[in-house]
Amino acid sequence: MLHVKFLKQNKSVREECGYHLSMNSMERIELPIDRDTWIPMDEDTTAKDVLAFSDEDSYQNRITTSQEKTGLTDAVQTGIGYLNGKPIALGVMDFHFMGGSMGSVVGEKITRSIEYATHESLPLIIICASGGARMQEGTLSLMQMAKIS
Repeated sequence: MLHVKFLKQNKSVREECGYHLSMNSMERIELPIDRDTWIPMDEDTTAKDVLAFSDEDSYQNRITTSQEKTGLTDAVQTGIGYLNGKPIALGVMDFHFMGGSMGSVVGEKITRSIEYATHESLPLIIICASGGARMQEGTLSLMQMAKIS
């Protein structure tokens, strides 16, 4: 039996065997960021189904299901927080949202974080938990890798 209290203390690592359990993006944000200093950026940015992609389910339904399941608008959270009293920009991907796949929204939010951190001379940390490019967006998702490079 695993107790949540002990998992939080051990940062989701099982003490007896060293197994790393899954963490969502908010749990990852809470690890380095000083308490009550997290300010999210671009929370309202959501994906559009410009290709009208459909396989067993439509892309829009998959997005809606992931949003309801995770409480996120897409597979990355970006924002500003303090790490040991110093301001930083932070981007944290969430595998629980469509496998953390990178679509146009993820690319845009990461790009905006990079630009903001550069403009404000802040260090930027990006925590990747991605399954790769989001196939439902086709070439648009592949271009995000070039965009953030």
